[in-house]
Amino acid sequence: MEKLFFLMFAAVAVASGLAVVTVRNPVHSALALIMCLIQVAALFVLLRSPFLAAVQIFIYVGAVMVLFLFVVLILDMRKAVLQAFPPVKKRFVVGVILVLAAQMLAFVFLTPMGISPAVAWEPTVESIGRMLFTKYLFPFEVVSVILLAALVAAIVIAKERR
Repeated sequence: MEKLFFLMFAAVAVASGLAVVTVRNPVHSALALIMCLIQVAALFVLLRSPFLAAVQIFIYVGAVMVLFLFVVLILDMRKAVLQAFPPVKKRFVVGVILVLAAQMLAFVFLTPMGISPAVAWEPTVESIGRMLFTKYLFPFEVVSVILLAALVAAIVIAKERR
């Protein structure tokens, strides 16, 4: 069953990766990159690395993509590329939504939630979270403030253009 999920996630990741480099609109390209990064996070879950999946989602999908869209908003791309979104075919949107929903449901209901064999020290989410909020609290807070500042700056710049 894992092979099926791997093939599903990998196929969607490759397709969305191709869309990143073939789509002309940078916003659409960013959305395709978000989809690709989410698929990579799902592959991390399949590899039994949920922490890496969470980091992938929070840092790359959240922070990096906010910064990417921030750059797209700063650059004057209205004349060249950034125009109103062209009408999207509803069949395509419904198809993408159905594929993603089926993928998520299959992943949730068909993935065994068993416990892996015990090892001497297994980095669990709990232990990593404990270290993050005790030993590495200061760097964690610094990164949080930087990401918050980037988000606020993106909102301010986006509002000034209107």
